[in-house]
Amino acid sequence: MPIDLLLYVPLALPAGAAGLHAAFGWRTWTAWAGAATAAGQLTAAIALAPHLLHHVARVTGGGLLRADALTGFMLIVIAAVALIATWTSVHHIDAEQAAGRMSSADARRYGILVHSFLAAMGATVLADNLGLMWVALEATTVITAFLVGHRRDREGLEAAWKYVVLCSVGIAMAFLGTVCVYAAALHTGGHGTGALDWTFLLAHADRLDPGVIRLAAGLAVLGFGTKAGLAPMHAWLPDAHSQAPAPVSALMSGVLLSVAFTAILRYKILTDAVLGPTYMRVLLITAALASLTVAALLLIGQRDYKRMLAYSSIEHMGLAALGAAVGTRLAAAALLLHILGHGLAKSVAFTSAGQILQQAKTSRIADVRGLAGGEPALAGVFGFAVAALAGLPPFPLFASELGIARSAVSAGLGWVLAIVLALLLVIFAALARHTTAMLLGPAPAQDRSMATARGRGAVTPLVLGLTAAAVIGTVLGPLQPLLRAAAAIVGAP
Repeated sequence: MPIDLLLYVPLALPAGAAGLHAAFGWRTWTAWAGAATAAGQLTAAIALAPHLLHHVARVTGGGLLRADALTGFMLIVIAAVALIATWTSVHHIDAEQAAGRMSSADARRYGILVHSFLAAMGATVLADNLGLMWVALEATTVITAFLVGHRRDREGLEAAWKYVVLCSVGIAMAFLGTVCVYAAALHTGGHGTGALDWTFLLAHADRLDPGVIRLAAGLAVLGFGTKAGLAPMHAWLPDAHSQAPAPVSALMSGVLLSVAFTAILRYKILTDAVLGPTYMRVLLITAALASLTVAALLLIGQRDYKRMLAYSSIEHMGLAALGAAVGTRLAAAALLLHILGHGLAKSVAFTSAGQILQQAKTSRIADVRGLAGGEPALAGVFGFAVAALAGLPPFPLFASELGIARSAVSAGLGWVLAIVLALLLVIFAALARHTTAMLLGPAPAQDRSMATARGRGAVTPLVLGLTAAAVIGTVLGPLQPLLRAAAAIVGAP
């Protein structure tokens, strides 16, 4: 297949799956077709990757799409998490319908929205134009708002409105940042929408007004940082992720936050070229420390395991911000590995939490006990997913956090690292305490036969996701050249 056409596959496949659900509704074959399109996305991303290994190489399609190594890496992350989420959706929606919690119309809407969401995330990382990237990321807000409030109860609607309001404020600030970049680009000889092309902006970075770019970068960190779940604009995240269907929570936490953070990385590349690394380093260190502090304090007394996973996402986005702040190639490689490892682990954690919720009928940590005795397979994947999120080997987050720590020391940020390590210790203790309480102890008698054929089948993609994470954490293998090429784009030598 021609390389240019490969760029459209990550957009066309989920759009086609959304069309299938619109035309035929949620049926067994359309649900599995949706999972197959995610597998096709992953195949296309892997096929595209070898063409993007040189960090200055670009593949363009129709003047709107652009792919470099960072794009290729993020397409793999999106597709990998999408495969887990869409595969588990087959079992999740069947169980919801069987329990009478979801109608056929709701299931149809779910299929349309989930695959439209995947297409919008693909468009965000593929966009060559800064304005198009903003539009695609805003589209994810509109689409997922309906998924967050899918049950139409008070809690779901409140979470959906909070999500829409806060993310709209954030995306409005990002829009102002886009306008600032456009104004700066016009003064360099740019014209029309082409003035917002990344290709044009990077080529003329030395002629952009530093004051305007400083303002644009600040607005971008606040705006896109809202969507990435960075403090202090994080308040929507725990409510939205706790109310959305489990596979949607997996997509939002496992990859949407990282897609939004990729927009910050793009701004960082441009800002560093204009202002040097100091300005963005200060902004990102501030966001990192604020995010880790919020996560540590709120995880200690957390009573809901879905919200526990949501606050864990704030923690990991804080670590990603720290890696970006350091800004070296080692830090960039660790940051990107962190994004992939977090995506795999968090998608498994949220989808297994969704199965626990369906069986236990509660999301309260105190009401789930003895899971290891009553449902050992489900307990195993949930426990190992939380262990992966806690940064234990052999999972990727162990290597990525070690890389971020090493690069922070080399960059003279030892004092920041000391604070971060103290906060991570608190977070580790909180996760361990809550998860151990859920897994161990005697299971209630009525819960000892909770397992069903459907439940056991739904564990399969989770085991595969954890296995992939463990393999990547041990041996990067074919991903290593792409990771290095992407790190060369994001990090300084």
